[in-house]
Amino acid sequence: MSVMDTIADPDITFDDNGISNYYHWYKERVGLRVFEHDPSKLEYILEKIRNSGKGKEYDCLIGVSGGVDSTYVAYLTKKWGLRPLALHLDNGWNSELSIKNIENTLNKLKIDLITEVLDWEEFKAMQIAFLKSSTPDLEIPTDHAIYSCLFKMANQKGIKYIIYGNNFTSESILPVTWSYGHLDWDYITQILKRFAPTLKLQSFPNITILKYFIYTFIKNIRIISILNYIPYRREEAMRILQEELGWKYYGGKHFESIYTRFFQGYILPEKFRIDKRKAHLSTLIFSGQLTREQALEELRKDPYPKELMEEDRQYVIKKFNMTSSEFEAIMNLPNKTFRDYPNRSRQFNLLRKTLNTLRGKGIAYS
Repeated sequence: MSVMDTIADPDITFDDNGISNYYHWYKERVGLRVFEHDPSKLEYILEKIRNSGKGKEYDCLIGVSGGVDSTYVAYLTKKWGLRPLALHLDNGWNSELSIKNIENTLNKLKIDLITEVLDWEEFKAMQIAFLKSSTPDLEIPTDHAIYSCLFKMANQKGIKYIIYGNNFTSESILPVTWSYGHLDWDYITQILKRFAPTLKLQSFPNITILKYFIYTFIKNIRIISILNYIPYRREEAMRILQEELGWKYYGGKHFESIYTRFFQGYILPEKFRIDKRKAHLSTLIFSGQLTREQALEELRKDPYPKELMEEDRQYVIKKFNMTSSEFEAIMNLPNKTFRDYPNRSRQFNLLRKTLNTLRGKGIAYS
């Protein structure tokens, strides 16, 4: 039923019929997260957003990366008659195509844009620290900054709804050891304390559990994964974006970022033997968008062109002010996971369970 295996995730389990725990996990939660067959839920949320924005310049905040999901969210918000403000995080790794896609999309849709630019020297030190930690969750600094900036901007503008592009039917399957810590500031600071002890953060945007609680339960700012409320199919979304907005494809999921492209296409498979496509493709199989045979055919292809991979490798090493030997020494360090460092996973697991309970009662949004 999927293309996940013990190489991709040593913690995977299979039942007597050879069905993985991921399939059972997906089936148990899809009803709590996906409402594409109930248009009334979407209309209810859209009405809440419109009402919250009365008398204000904007009624929602959207994050834009130039990728498929966030671009389609921008397209939909205007189609539904919402008044979005777009926020883009520039972490220094934007591809030229992503910049063009963002500019063209927002200009055509007439959406205002605010760009938050991270201090490069500060952020570079954070990325190198995570690289040295030898965990497979190297994008945590970027993801954390995005969440922090979205909440901060929504609060500043008096916006109550953040519309996010992540969605359950195309990217829900992801082993926790691959990507833990997006909101765990304590985990991040522990990594920095150990691998960048002289770094003194001055401007990096952060969000703690307390800040998250204040934004969510006191300020009443909600994150809505709006794509969970429609029949979302990535291939169809790409076709619409290309035809109506002139959007151009990058050749892979999240390849709008040079570092993400290199991280997913080179670092993960070379260092950790992780092919992230297995998780993404398995989700598409579970949601009926792909057959297992089609997924296996996709996995037979290289993550991305070898020439571009080598070009990215040289670019990343140079941008990090490293030598090739220094980079290879890091690549050869013993592999770790977030469990090897202090973290607040217990608290976040409790928070996640609480949210799922609230979703089951129709109180929390997907």
